[in-house]
Amino acid sequence: MNRRIFTAALSALLLTGVSAFAQNSTWTIDKNHAQTNFQIRHMGVSTVRGSISGVTGTIVWDQKDPSKSSVEATIDTNTVNTNNSGRDTDLKSDKYFNVAKYPTMTFKSTSVTNANGKLQVVGDLTLAGVTKSVTLDVDGPTPPQKGMGGKQVIGLSATGMVKRSDFNFAPKMPTMALGDEVKITIDVEANQ
Repeated sequence: MNRRIFTAALSALLLTGVSAFAQNSTWTIDKNHAQTNFQIRHMGVSTVRGSISGVTGTIVWDQKDPSKSSVEATIDTNTVNTNNSGRDTDLKSDKYFNVAKYPTMTFKSTSVTNANGKLQVVGDLTLAGVTKSVTLDVDGPTPPQKGMGGKQVIGLSATGMVKRSDFNFAPKMPTMALGDEVKITIDVEANQ
């Protein structure tokens, strides 16, 4: 008898998770479980890696028609971290992120497509006052799971490449010293 109750409860839980994901749903990015990672070539011989935390925003997901999905995110540039305090202070200065004037970066999607089972999000990235279109390839979103506190939780990872020259970012830094291409990866958990 207990096995039947358990099976019925498990089936109900699974069906609830599936139905929550089978329609247009809105998810809030959990800033405690979201991070933007970046990497850039230094002097043409090594790669410098860093992260920016404090990601907030909203994901609207339509599983049946991903083109109706959207994402808006804000990233706190004050949290830039490369595990080198001197470099981090420099990155926050007006030579790079200029966090005093531009304390955040923003991303707002303009299209979402699903090709061969893989999502691609195109959107406007605003960095240091300059807005340009960028393309992100997405792994996920995962099927929803019951998270801490009983909320439904999903996860995804988005990767792309941006050119700092497109954003006039650190224009006085020659590309032989600091590469032009910056690889970004955004890892996100979001809940309902």
